[in-house]
Amino acid sequence: MSGGDCISSGSDFLKINVTNSQNGNVAFDIKFAKSMTVAELKNRLQIITGGNAGSMQVELHKGEQLTAVLNDDTIMLGSLPIDPGMHFHVKDDFISNIDLQEVEKFQLSEDQYEQMDNTLRNFLRKNRLGKYNEEEFKVEEEKRLEKFRLEKAKAKLCPIGSRCEVTAKGQPKRRGTIMYNGELEGKSGIFIGVKYDEPLGKNDGSVDGKRYFSCPDNYGGFVSPMLVTVGDFPEETYDLDDEI
Repeated sequence: MSGGDCISSGSDFLKINVTNSQNGNVAFDIKFAKSMTVAELKNRLQIITGGNAGSMQVELHKGEQLTAVLNDDTIMLGSLPIDPGMHFHVKDDFISNIDLQEVEKFQLSEDQYEQMDNTLRNFLRKNRLGKYNEEEFKVEEEKRLEKFRLEKAKAKLCPIGSRCEVTAKGQPKRRGTIMYNGELEGKSGIFIGVKYDEPLGKNDGSVDGKRYFSCPDNYGGFVSPMLVTVGDFPEETYDLDDEI
């Protein structure tokens, strides 16, 4: 949803956009528990807006119209008259009142950050989001490992010197000779280096200044093993007379 829409998300949650008085940024479809109090809402909003829970004022708007000011920190969100088309608007002078030139820079240690309550890390951990959702993390990790296993198995079928055909979505099929099989410095996964029959590549066999094989410029490319088919493919010729 966008443009300040508010929708129910099951029976215990709602999704609503959040704006603030300091800039025109909009945080879309933020999920809040209906059992959350206004005080807890402010703690959550300070993470989203960069404001201060102790100084902010939270308003409920429908479009440009002010519907309610959330002054009672004990009220639960589920008791508020939140309808579609509404959004939370945070008014907070906390940021604008700070002269950044007068603020001495400091850096928290990892232990100090870990002990703080109102941090993004703590929020993600409490709500079991991102990497702190163990079940979701395990699923994603298994997908990553399965992808790596498939790439490794397919790479074994791509010996150096073999003729091949590369099929990538949105691109014409390209034929060439396999010149490299392995990892690339600074990249994850396994790559097949191909010297194409025609200048349909992106390099000369080098990546970020490191050379893996040699060929004329634009004749080389590195692709996933999943895009490579090895076979007795005849060499394609590039006829300059065909160009206009």
